Amino acid sequence: MSWFDESRLDDPVALGSVDLRLRTLAEGGARVRREAALAADAVGEAVARGRELNRPRAVVAAGPDSRLLRAVLEPWCPVPFVAWPGPALPGWAGSLDLVVVLAPDGGDPGTASAVAEAVRRGCQVVVACPTGSLVAEHATGRWTSLLPTTSADQLATAVLVLQLLSRIELGPETDAEAVATAMDDVALACSPQRDIAVNPAKMLAISLADATPVLWGGSVLAARAARRVAEAVRRASGRTAVAGDVEQVLPLVEAARPRDVFDDPFADGGGARRPALLVLDDGSDDAIVHAQRRRLAEAAEARGVRLEVLGTEAATEVARYASLLQQGLYAAEYLRVGLVEDGLR
Repeated sequence: MSWFDESRLDDPVALGSVDLRLRTLAEGGARVRREAALAADAVGEAVARGRELNRPRAVVAAGPDSRLLRAVLEPWCPVPFVAWPGPALPGWAGSLDLVVVLAPDGGDPGTASAVAEAVRRGCQVVVACPTGSLVAEHATGRWTSLLPTTSADQLATAVLVLQLLSRIELGPETDAEAVATAMDDVALACSPQRDIAVNPAKMLAISLADATPVLWGGSVLAARAARRVAEAVRRASGRTAVAGDVEQVLPLVEAARPRDVFDDPFADGGGARRPALLVLDDGSDDAIVHAQRRRLAEAAEARGVRLEVLGTEAATEVARYASLLQQGLYAAEYLRVGLVEDGLR
């Protein structure tokens, strides 16, 4: 059985066990800046080409990494938008349409097949991938714009494509520097060198350590971040963590047995873990989102379920997504550090 030792979160030896993971998180902003700088000329050329052509009939985000683009573009894109994560394209996609592809590692055969199909059909194509990769080899075509990447970071790769789409008025404002700054701010606030008392990610890890995390984000992007954080918590702890929309999350909160001050916390080994509600708040001003959050908060209060909120003051939608995601990922790593098996230290 595992238990949580919060003293490990300020122990340099224990933190050393996840040093590489924490460094990777801390370098997220630098990766975004580096990719944006290296691809700046290619993005500029693609913008010029896009402005010369007519606005596409539709935008198709192809490949397994298309879900992030969907979360950003679907509420905003002024033309029909389709995310197509399979190894092909919709049957109707053709020369009037724009196909965008994220391929951070560039080696997926299914993505390469989708890119080759888009080129064959005469689609406008934007591909972000490493030069010389399998996907790049299949992207050669008259209407193809290749945005070169050097890392396998999905977010940094996505920012390149989103900057391009923003400048040709097919996506929301996306600024690489704003995204990088938001990630740097989280890295400073959640640094392993900051002790528990002033480190929000360590505090969140402690709050979730004895609970079953139930995550909710109201906007499309916040919901995407919630799912990613839940995945990270599951990997880090080997425990259940659930993310979903309000209709999926609310029954889990309402099913919690009301807390009784006379309960023995040590009876039956401590009993089953109670849910803890984690709300990812990206500042959405949508009235429906506010109403849903209120329902969840009221249900949590009625059942004595702990409520935690991750917030952000980042400048743009993508920057707010990056900030929420990074905070959650840091918390997952600190959860990994604090959990120890019986008899181990």
